[in-house]
Amino acid sequence: MKEIFKTVLADFYKSGIPKHKNRKHNIPLDSEKIITLTGPRRAGKTYLLFQLMENIADKTNIIYINFEDERIKTSGEELNTIIEAYFELFPDKNWKDIYFFFDEIQEIEGWQKFVRRIYDTISKNILITGSSAKLLSREIATNLRGRSINFDVFPLSFEEYLNFRTIEIDLNSTIGKSRIRKEFREYLHNGGFPETIEMSENIRQKTLQSYLDVMMYRDLIERFNISNVTALKYLINKLLANTSKVYSLNKIYNELKSRGIKISRENLSNFTDHIEDTYIIFSMEAFTESVNSTSLKKAYSVDNGLSENISFSLSDDTGRLLENCVFHELKRKEFEIYYHKAKFECDFLIKKKNQIIKCIQVCAELSDSNKKREFGGIKEAMKRFHLNEGLIITLEQKFEENDIEVIPITEWLLS
Repeated sequence: MKEIFKTVLADFYKSGIPKHKNRKHNIPLDSEKIITLTGPRRAGKTYLLFQLMENIADKTNIIYINFEDERIKTSGEELNTIIEAYFELFPDKNWKDIYFFFDEIQEIEGWQKFVRRIYDTISKNILITGSSAKLLSREIATNLRGRSINFDVFPLSFEEYLNFRTIEIDLNSTIGKSRIRKEFREYLHNGGFPETIEMSENIRQKTLQSYLDVMMYRDLIERFNISNVTALKYLINKLLANTSKVYSLNKIYNELKSRGIKISRENLSNFTDHIEDTYIIFSMEAFTESVNSTSLKKAYSVDNGLSENISFSLSDDTGRLLENCVFHELKRKEFEIYYHKAKFECDFLIKKKNQIIKCIQVCAELSDSNKKREFGGIKEAMKRFHLNEGLIITLEQKFEENDIEVIPITEWLLS
């Protein structure tokens, strides 16, 4: 393995850092904490590592290993050969100057002890990526014991999407606003996985399906040793097709039962947790003061393009796609969010320091047929949480009415 690691490192130094477009992330290199980047596969974690490497003057101070490289077949006990291989290449290096970049490190069993030992004895400059939320929640909290800070990496935001497409952000001129709206409609339906934004529709659909297959087989079936693949596939497709809608595991259980697919309610619940662990689906609860609340959750897919690839009916439901887009923008800003349900529904409540500070409603277009419902939902939330103003995000409308601001989503995303 040492000779293989020497080859992997030498190949990296010879080829150099691949070309990339910068993401809008403020990730420090000098925090003296282990930096972990977690998120779905193909969201751009590797290229974010390359972006961070650009800030290191001497590239030979970088140890970069991608553990999905087919040449690397090792265990946690053999990981020290990485260090041995590096110092055979550069015997005069000062180990405190070294930066460790470990990509998809969760592929190696026992990686935690190795990383912890590097941090404690060699270098504080460690950055790792992983495609499972387990890497963040349980494994990191348990094994790295306060040594790390995490950053979530999602598919491109709309601002990043425009940057990748080299589109100038102009919300003032008529031509500029028209171009931004056109680009947003494509982003809304096609999603923000970086690799797919310049693809033709046919190739993009096949690529997104391949992403889902990898997430399902490698991150779910292999990682969690799932044998009931039929039930898992049905659950994933059901949740993706119900993006931005309330879902009931009890209802899905009965649907599986009626189709002759056997699974216990407990396993179905476990499957849902695993699907969230791999960032395919996010769940959001209704706000309640009750500790023992059993309110239904709403499902949000990691990417609109992935959802539309599973359920083409979503392409005609702009409101649900908009809501999913707003959900992820709030997640990128690391807000604690809920939905509110009374006579009507309010899509998002933002909570800060045990207090609801803002309520947001999302709909494609306000009209005579839906205005009572949409305004009713946000007014109920404003009254309950003693808020003086509310926000409704639409596709293109802009006005104010009774302390409620209505703005186009492009203005909200880019302002």
